[in-house]
Amino acid sequence: MKCPHCVYSNPEGVKFCLNCGHEFFSRDNAHQEQNSMFYEFAHFVDMVPRYERSVEPKFRNIFSRVFRRHSNLEAERLFIVGTALTTPKIEEVKETWPKPWLFARVFLIALIAYLGLYLGVSLFGNINFIPGLIVVGAFAVPFTTLIFFWEMNAPQNVPIYKIVYVVFIGGILSMLVALVFYDILRHNINPITIGIAEELAKVITVVYFVRTLKYRYVLNGLLLGAAVGVGFAAFETAGYALRSLLSGSFHTLYSTILWRSIFAPGGHVAWAALTGAAICMVQGDKKFELNMIINPKFARTFVLVVLMHALWDSPLLDIFPVGQVILMVASWILVFRMIRIGLKEIADKKMKLAYVH
Repeated sequence: MKCPHCVYSNPEGVKFCLNCGHEFFSRDNAHQEQNSMFYEFAHFVDMVPRYERSVEPKFRNIFSRVFRRHSNLEAERLFIVGTALTTPKIEEVKETWPKPWLFARVFLIALIAYLGLYLGVSLFGNINFIPGLIVVGAFAVPFTTLIFFWEMNAPQNVPIYKIVYVVFIGGILSMLVALVFYDILRHNINPITIGIAEELAKVITVVYFVRTLKYRYVLNGLLLGAAVGVGFAAFETAGYALRSLLSGSFHTLYSTILWRSIFAPGGHVAWAALTGAAICMVQGDKKFELNMIINPKFARTFVLVVLMHALWDSPLLDIFPVGQVILMVASWILVFRMIRIGLKEIADKKMKLAYVH
């Protein structure tokens, strides 16, 4: 089955092109989609002709593939991207909103594993299941969120093994740097200094990974920043879970894992993703320089992230969990705005290359 979009030869039975992700559908459906009321409204609002639109105005369809059936070939195609042989050229990258789906399968697998470990501890009383319960519980939601960011990385130039490396090394490194800042600020610990110490530690770690020219897109910074945030969040959750267990309360252990998992996507993961994207936005095609951190584009994002972190830890938000929910929603509004900026960056680069050729 040849893809009409990129002429790639796909095996029979797949619903999406394994090369470009283009969906196979009939001409009637395509014609109906192109003339939908939503397109007409988007055209009216943007005042941009359809053929010049850099980002497909169909955000409401971003999760449309989650509940569809997908073949193993489609999953395998996703896991091999980012190598020297499988990274697409910029001309081949789609600048429309990706439609991720694998993250939902990863979450389901992690949930099943956690439930199995939970039964081993609560039903059978086997303490050998406790380390697995803490580790899986700490990583399940943050890692699921990371897979979402990985699927949203339109350039497809970061391999999965690199992401796993950043999660573990970046998570540990950022926590160690944060401890150094805490030691410096040990006589002045408050929500603001906590926000500055932890977010600056993650920024320093993200800069280490995005400083090379290989990962220079805004969406790359978003992904690598999220990976650092995942490591930080998961290791921190595992630590709090262990403390709860040492207090002698299994109820507190389960409660700690549950609530920190629920809010993990809108905390460390989203905040580190935003600062990582801002670093790449400022860096562009140049090598990283220290004065880039005072660039207004990055400084605004960093200050905003620190303020959200400080509010999260502030006694002003004693109306738990309402305050955290509001901050989580605000964080993801900024994340999706940054994704749009990243997609527009790809469209602009493609346009420049088109003019050159």
